[in-house]
Amino acid sequence: MISPLRLIYLALFVWGTIHPMVWFIRHMRDTGTGLRGLIEAWFTNASTTGLVLDVTIAAIATIVWIVAETRVRRNWTALVAIPFIICIGLSSGLPLYLLLRTRAVT
Repeated sequence: MISPLRLIYLALFVWGTIHPMVWFIRHMRDTGTGLRGLIEAWFTNASTTGLVLDVTIAAIATIVWIVAETRVRRNWTALVAIPFIICIGLSSGLPLYLLLRTRAVT
């Protein structure tokens, strides 16, 4: 049976994967600019640029932590969270990593 904590991580992973992608896809569809236009929109002003850099630095720190901790714990499956961080974002990859980290490692 899955613990309440792991259920929370699972729910956050699903939410953190779907919700940002809905907005990313909506922007690309509405503007017709694709991924290039989406990335340009992230840097339209100082506020959005600061937010993107803040989340990017947090994502890099999280990836470093995942790699370091995975080497110690030998929980190689947890590395699957890294592509989610890179391709979707921290809101997807971090809950996935925590979900994978809290499972029993054999």
